[in-house]
Amino acid sequence: MKQKRSIWTLLAILLVASLALAACASPAATTQPPVEEEAPVEEAPVVGDFDCTGVTAGDTVSMLYQWSGEEEAKLTAILQPWMDACGVVVNPESTRDQALLDTRVQAGTPPDVTFWNIPQLTQYKDLLVDMNTLGANAANYAGYWGDIGTIDGRWLGLPVKADVKTLIWYSPANFEAAGYTVPTTWAELDALVEKMVADGNVPWSLGMESGDATGWTGTDFIQDILLVTQGPDYVSKIISGEIPYNDAGVKEAYEIYGKWAMDPKYTVAGAEGTLSTGFNDAILKVFSDTPEAYMVKQSGFASGTLLGTYPDKVYGVDYDFFGVPGAQGLQGGSDWLMVFNDTPAVRSLIKYLSSDKGGEMWAQIGFDLSPNAKGNQSYTSEETAKKAALLANATGFTPDIGDSIPGGFGSAEFSGITDFVNGGDLDAILQTIADAQADALAQ
Repeated sequence: MKQKRSIWTLLAILLVASLALAACASPAATTQPPVEEEAPVEEAPVVGDFDCTGVTAGDTVSMLYQWSGEEEAKLTAILQPWMDACGVVVNPESTRDQALLDTRVQAGTPPDVTFWNIPQLTQYKDLLVDMNTLGANAANYAGYWGDIGTIDGRWLGLPVKADVKTLIWYSPANFEAAGYTVPTTWAELDALVEKMVADGNVPWSLGMESGDATGWTGTDFIQDILLVTQGPDYVSKIISGEIPYNDAGVKEAYEIYGKWAMDPKYTVAGAEGTLSTGFNDAILKVFSDTPEAYMVKQSGFASGTLLGTYPDKVYGVDYDFFGVPGAQGLQGGSDWLMVFNDTPAVRSLIKYLSSDKGGEMWAQIGFDLSPNAKGNQSYTSEETAKKAALLANATGFTPDIGDSIPGGFGSAEFSGITDFVNGGDLDAILQTIADAQADALAQ
């Protein structure tokens, strides 16, 4: 009896189990809809150091810029790793004529991006895409870059290249032989100049002949003096028109410059030499075997000029530079990336150039200086690294006044300083330049 009871119990268990399995297999066994699994969140497609989010291999970016030859080759070398990683094809076009850019913009067919100058940030402000929208990394730039690139509250330009002008070039060997030391303040510079004169030496080589642009080395020096005596905010207000060019501060700067640029005790051949000596020749006079002067104030390109004539000169021994002592900030040229068309490939480009990798690549290639601070440790020459350190430690950066005010202001400024060195009336000259400033800014 116990054996039969056990068999029936086993059969009952099997029956219940089979009914349960059938119920589970039946679509009608539940009134709840099947639960759909959530799609996994895709990670941004990062290829090495490059963010290629949204980019499809073969996407294009059209570019218009002013560089050609070696400069264009350097830009290509900087962009190549990004192009390879993201599969982007760059369609470049080079021109020195801004009218071509204006024509494209007016026709409604601007390039995706352009590399141009500060005035174009304002000129095209209503058409440019905000860098914040594009994902630019502002943390890699000193605050003054953001201030310059921001128009009407929008960050419209990414600074990509800079050249420092607030430099004085000299020969360490010649300084050492004469017992001179590099000044660290404006007062020390002034005292050094006077000591050189007392020793019977000529301190400066200030030649500024440059064809139709004669005078530009002089106006550069005036601006650096203003950075010492007045500061970068003052210079910016001249550019904006808040301070007229005939202001007392500007007159003071001209008088300081005039003392050095017009007297043969202070500069090679006095006023005549300043007016007639080419700006490149002025550089060479400091570094010839029998130097005619001990210092020349010139931009970063000066070493290229002197090495072109004296290729055996050694940096740090035969030639070097120091920042204009006492300058509150730096003067220089800069190039800016502006975006007309917002596309995934363009966003990827902006992220790259503003990234740590972008700054490092720009510095390694050596296309002047990178405003991206992450490049500071990646320069391959001691000379360039020193310029970069000056830029990194600057409290401000002012563009060239003449380049920043539109219209005929630049020509008026060049003519004015040429007339001044030639003995013209300073008050009348500054009034003429101030009138050109007002007319240009009123347009």
